[in-house]
Amino acid sequence: MLTFVWTIQIISSVLLIILILLHDPKGDGIAGIGGASQIFSSQRSAEKGLNKVTGIIAAIFLICTFLLGFGLIK
Repeated sequence: MLTFVWTIQIISSVLLIILILLHDPKGDGIAGIGGASQIFSSQRSAEKGLNKVTGIIAAIFLICTFLLGFGLIK
């Protein structure tokens, strides 16, 4: 069981790095004030999906970290 959790930990850490690097580095800027940022709605929905996947992988990483850190898995 310990090896399985370590494997999940390593896979989730690599995926988390890749997903964070895929995020758009730019914010809305001034276009966010006037609502012009809504012109490209498909990019917005892709960013929302990427945020959800990143959050799920981060939660898996944190759970594995706590399980391994507190010694709950032996």
